Amino acid sequence: MAGGVYTILPQRSADVPGGLRRGGLFKVSPHCGGSIRGVKTLNHISRRSFAVAAGLSLVALLAACQDKPVSAPAARAPVEVGVVVVAAQDAPLQLELPGRLTASQVAEIRPQVGGLVQKRLFTEGGQVKAGQPLYQIDPAALEAERARNAAALQKAQAQLSAAQVKATRDAALLEADAISREVADDSTAAVRQAEADVALARAALDAAQVQLQRARIVAPIGGRIEVSAVTAGALVTANQAAALTTIQQLDPMHVDIVQSSAELLSLRRQMAGQTGSRQVQLVLEDGSVYPQPATLQFSGVTVDGGTGTVTLRAVVPNPQGTLLPGMVVQARLLAGVDRGVLLVPQEGVSRTATGDATALVVGEGNKVERRRLTLARAVGNRWLVTSGLQAGDRLIVEGLQRARPEMVVTPVAAGSRPAGPGKPASAAVAAR
Repeated sequence: MAGGVYTILPQRSADVPGGLRRGGLFKVSPHCGGSIRGVKTLNHISRRSFAVAAGLSLVALLAACQDKPVSAPAARAPVEVGVVVVAAQDAPLQLELPGRLTASQVAEIRPQVGGLVQKRLFTEGGQVKAGQPLYQIDPAALEAERARNAAALQKAQAQLSAAQVKATRDAALLEADAISREVADDSTAAVRQAEADVALARAALDAAQVQLQRARIVAPIGGRIEVSAVTAGALVTANQAAALTTIQQLDPMHVDIVQSSAELLSLRRQMAGQTGSRQVQLVLEDGSVYPQPATLQFSGVTVDGGTGTVTLRAVVPNPQGTLLPGMVVQARLLAGVDRGVLLVPQEGVSRTATGDATALVVGEGNKVERRRLTLARAVGNRWLVTSGLQAGDRLIVEGLQRARPEMVVTPVAAGSRPAGPGKPASAAVAAR
């Protein structure tokens, strides 16, 4: 119906827009649900004509509604997911294990004689050399003991001289048959007794001399010395439990690395037929890499019954004194190269409630498939997969929240998906 539809005014003037009187005509918009506008007023129309006009108007209004096309819902596009193509490659047999630094030599300084400490002869925290004096203990009592043993030696030597003279005289008298054989033998035995007394007195004098030397405590090894536990005037005793101080040799240092016995067995199987390096790279607590490599020295031969671990020891140079005993480091051990293995990004692998490793891949017809994986170890930020994936599989690493098994998706290269509104592509990649 072109140009509009004319409709009879309703019976009640209150229902009329604009307050028009009963008997007026309205123009209806040709669109369904259009507005109604008053055109003119007819005061003398019959009720029958009113009914006919109203019916025709209603039919025309319904026809206008049926002519309007109904839009069908748009088909939903497949979800885009970022994928990486799994490929075989070489992976270093590198282990990163926690380790702790220890001094290569440690000496706890304790007194071997008792007495009062007269002097401390070193600077705390400094470097000392082997044989350098550290403490001086009052030697008065030890000097007196040495003098007493020296006098006892002189007495024994005098007795030996007298016995030797008598034995010589008795031997001459025996040749002249002036004395009996028994008297001569007794003189000879007296000489031997006097010689033994001299040796005993000399040994006692040597022991006293050693004790006197121990009154001056010297460094048994070279290294850095700790804080002194005593000062001048302190009374110390021989072989006491408390150490006076400690000396640690810090160049070179030892790195004690703890490794589980299961990992050690696995590593030995992987290294079968390969020649690995004995060098170990150390990562310090601040994340920096120590410039000088350590050298693996030996592996423990006993498994700890409580922890099930074996200790590996490496030696690292420390000429600048950067490394200190007790520091925790990460030791990277390159044991060889694993050829033709599958390495996948860790963000593409998830865990089930039971701890099983799973991944989503794009299969035939771009359908999503769930795979159960077997992981050997971590290589940096990637997993080494031994089963569940093959070379050429398209592993989903982006859009995992929207992908479901059996869902058809649109795979795109990981990192190439467009950024969200108002966000640059680099920011979108960083946000993932």
